[in-house]
Amino acid sequence: MNLPFEPKRQTQDYQKSDAAHHIHAFVDQKALNAEGPRVMVRGEGLYLWDSEGKRYLDGMSGLWCTQLGYGRKDLTAAAAAQMDQLAYYNMFFHTTHPAVIELSELLFSLLPGHYSHVIYTNSGSEANEVLIRTVRRYWQVLGKPQKKIMIGRWNGYHGSTLAASALGGMKFMHEMGGLIPDVAHIDEPYWYAQGGELTPAEFGRRCALQLEEKILELGAENVAGFIAEPFQGAGGMIFPPESYWPEIQRICRQYDVLLCADEVIGGFGRTGEWFAHQYFGFEPDTLSIAKGLTSGYLPMGGLVLSKRMAEALVERGGVFAHGLTYSGHPVAAAVALANLKALRDEGIVRQVKEDTGPYLQKILHEAFGNHPLIGEIQGTGMLAALQFAEDKGTRKRFANENDLAWQCRTFGFEQGVIIRSTLGRMIMAPALVASRAELDELVDKTRIAVDHTARIAGKL
Repeated sequence: MNLPFEPKRQTQDYQKSDAAHHIHAFVDQKALNAEGPRVMVRGEGLYLWDSEGKRYLDGMSGLWCTQLGYGRKDLTAAAAAQMDQLAYYNMFFHTTHPAVIELSELLFSLLPGHYSHVIYTNSGSEANEVLIRTVRRYWQVLGKPQKKIMIGRWNGYHGSTLAASALGGMKFMHEMGGLIPDVAHIDEPYWYAQGGELTPAEFGRRCALQLEEKILELGAENVAGFIAEPFQGAGGMIFPPESYWPEIQRICRQYDVLLCADEVIGGFGRTGEWFAHQYFGFEPDTLSIAKGLTSGYLPMGGLVLSKRMAEALVERGGVFAHGLTYSGHPVAAAVALANLKALRDEGIVRQVKEDTGPYLQKILHEAFGNHPLIGEIQGTGMLAALQFAEDKGTRKRFANENDLAWQCRTFGFEQGVIIRSTLGRMIMAPALVASRAELDELVDKTRIAVDHTARIAGKL
């Protein structure tokens, strides 16, 4: 167990220095400076403590990444041992090292058999940057250099770097940094908000057929790949209807377009399967991975390639003009190896599928199935979303749903639970090692925050 942490400075001193030197992610910095950020100083299991000594149950696994929770001594020991042996070397100069080789051997033993190669990165954003160049290079090698266009989805999220944010469909991010050429978008499969009078199955097929329409509009000979998250993470933990992914896969195969799955959030057990595409039952050509690869203990990501792609690039591609200083970093690889061994050997992914995942979904439906503020509950395994609704019968959403959700998130912090607000949805993704008692606490405290929000909205 981690020892209690005694901050060396007063919280206000940390906050003042933070304001002087940092620009935080996705926040009005001026407003944050006036409020002062929480200063987190310690983590153990599912819990965090701030510099004032307040404890929080982390219902978001950091940013969907601390699969094993905080304070795992096996992961820190793996990092220390590797630092003592080989703290750093690169994968340039015709070199490699044991840590990255052993990691890849384990990774591909956990993946379906049609994948064979990986290009390691430092994050999910970088993995999706590498994706664009790798997909385009693949088509060049096959003699189809005109196949350059990538298609993504509106409200999808693939990272914050320029190309990754262009692949994503969050327009406020595009406004800040612009777009890049040869990227197009289709609608998201968000039935609750956009389905109208269609059944979920009808709506799922209609959304999927937009991909076919876009490919025909652009010319199949020009389209390189379609990228999407199996479920939308930062966009609101939105699950597509069951009819969606089979149709998407059919279209990609018919028009010879690579199907690229962003598994940065969904990978490594989150859904109760090792990878989210397995839960949804489709077979991508590439997988973008990060986050749960190391349980967030060190930065690491990667782009996983199908055998079909890897064979073309290796046998016919010549020099692959790409490299990162920290690709396959030995310490990150050692931590990832220890993390994946724990997820496998301790039966954690199986536990999520067979026990704690179904339990979380059950107690969420018991707590919120008839709640006056909640119109829909989506989720599986260790992830879920609660959809706010002004009128559940008509699926009418609140005009100020963003404000209500933000208030609910704030009430959650006051209760000592960390959940996230995205559009009119409250989302959660606790660590995969959560016990039933911890899941009860998560739902109980979330219920208090939702009830408080419902009173403000006039629903209680």
